[in-house]
Amino acid sequence: MNVSSRETTQYVSHFILMGFPSRPEMQLLYFGLFSVAYTLTLMGNTAIVCAVRWDQRLHTPMYILLGNFSLLEICYVTTTVPNMLANFLSTSKSISFVSCFAQFYFFFSLGCDEGFYLCIMAFDRYLAICRPLHYPRIMTKQLYTGLVIFGWSCGFMLFLTPVVLISQLPFCGPNIIDHFICDPVPLMTLSCSEDTTTQFIYSTFNAIFMFGTFLFILCSYALVILAVLKMSSAASKRKAFSTCTSHLAVVILFFGSVMVMYVSLESSEDAKIHYLILFCDNTFMQSSDI
Repeated sequence: MNVSSRETTQYVSHFILMGFPSRPEMQLLYFGLFSVAYTLTLMGNTAIVCAVRWDQRLHTPMYILLGNFSLLEICYVTTTVPNMLANFLSTSKSISFVSCFAQFYFFFSLGCDEGFYLCIMAFDRYLAICRPLHYPRIMTKQLYTGLVIFGWSCGFMLFLTPVVLISQLPFCGPNIIDHFICDPVPLMTLSCSEDTTTQFIYSTFNAIFMFGTFLFILCSYALVILAVLKMSSAASKRKAFSTCTSHLAVVILFFGSVMVMYVSLESSEDAKIHYLILFCDNTFMQSSDI
């Protein structure tokens, strides 16, 4: 009996991503809406990447960071949206076990990288506005190159542990994920055994990452706002705020939706709504930066 049970729990070959269960007509509507949003996101961010790459005047730390962030967003949405679009037109909506965890790993690793990049960009704005005379000496090519590498690699290193732990859970029987991505929360609920240690590690990791990066950005912008308020020139104040407004708006949307989505306990429908907010945030980011 134990051998049979063990064999059953080790060989779940695929999962079913439910997405938005609805009539075929609504599935086509969703497909059209997400296709347009995805295309706009790709076009906008690709335009930013190309502009930063080919325009020598934009080879400054702020625009190099922005170009890398736009490239990161392209990778981020591409980990989930193409598969989601295919599922809108599919009746099976299945994804293999390996593909599911690969999507899980890349989506959340790139999501962590986005959080780190928002911190790096906030740090850059802090130096430029609060330490303008020291900015060229501090933000050297070596420093911003190191920050670019750190922003791309840190999420991939950090999320190895949660992915490995969750992938080792026993999955037996129900393989339907009430979501349109391979989200770790519904994945853990599908496990045959309740592993409180893995759940605790995942929740603690998310809470520390989200609140840590968010507080870092808040502190950076609090110092920026204080420095701007001390400026005597109204033109200088407008220029300083104009470089930070869109970034700060994206920070609030990104971290607000992600904190509700992955730190609090919520229903699957709420998770879908907050993912849509997160996806729209990417489209808003590229349009505001242009």
